Amino acid sequence: MSAIEFNEMLVNNAGFLKPFAVNLTRDNEAANDLCQETLCKALANQEKYNAGTNIRAWLFTIMRNIFINNYRRRARQKTIFDNTPNEFLLDHQQAAIPNSAESNLRVKEIQQAVKDLPEIFKTPFLLYFEGYRYNEIAEALNEPLGTIKSRIHFARKLLKEQISRH
Repeated sequence: MSAIEFNEMLVNNAGFLKPFAVNLTRDNEAANDLCQETLCKALANQEKYNAGTNIRAWLFTIMRNIFINNYRRRARQKTIFDNTPNEFLLDHQQAAIPNSAESNLRVKEIQQAVKDLPEIFKTPFLLYFEGYRYNEIAEALNEPLGTIKSRIHFARKLLKEQISRH
């Protein structure tokens, strides 16, 4: 496939990218950037396109991968520069001074709330908390999978209500 034919295919299918980009980003300007980045990457990787295959699917895959990679990159970059002369890196997630006494009280409060759960919710929740998967818990307790998911959901809801009251 010649470069001219490939470019024509890109131009003819570029209009389908914008709605998908808006759906991913929920922002018109970010969607424009995502479309542009997708077309640039498609042009740079023209040799990887197999002639005769669905170019829209290929473009949508490129766009989705760019969006996911950008999202992951932003999630990792929770640090900002402090404009003081030393240019320290700050981490938004970290508290300035950890308060171990307050943390210990919260842990005890959570442990008590779990202990106070009705047995029907407590057992599946604790198994899930220990790392078992839903289907493993369902087999161990000899209950349907949907029942286990429901009980764990209600256990979380009860814990959230119990802890928010304190």
